[in-house]
Amino acid sequence: MKTIEEIMHLPRVCVKNLAPDGVAGFIEMPGEKRVMAFIASFGGGWDHVSVSYHHRCPTWDEMQRVKDLFFGEEEIVVQYHPAKSQYVNNHPYCLHLWKPHIEMIPTPPTWMAGARLGQTASEALREGMQALAGKRAEV
Repeated sequence: MKTIEEIMHLPRVCVKNLAPDGVAGFIEMPGEKRVMAFIASFGGGWDHVSVSYHHRCPTWDEMQRVKDLFFGEEEIVVQYHPAKSQYVNNHPYCLHLWKPHIEMIPTPPTWMAGARLGQTASEALREGMQALAGKRAEV
């Protein structure tokens, strides 16, 4: 996650509160008349950004913009869907991005989702078929 100093100098980000482990404020999102509230923190072994509007949940594209604002291009972050017994919902329109400090977040191979930028669909399919053939050979 970016440092507090970097966050404080981001365009369209207005920091209202500082804390020892993070910041809070508002983000002006392009095309949106209302600002998005945010809290960004890095305590307890986690980088965490929560964002919300008062009237709706952020969209996928907005969450991607938030990720790009607060994290580096090659950092992997997640939105969790917890077990029902661990579910917390203190705001109906709030979403969270998480990144653990110590562990690497596992990610599936890109071919499982589709073609990467600059890769054709047939290349992705071939990559997947080769990977699956290799797994069968190991059994």
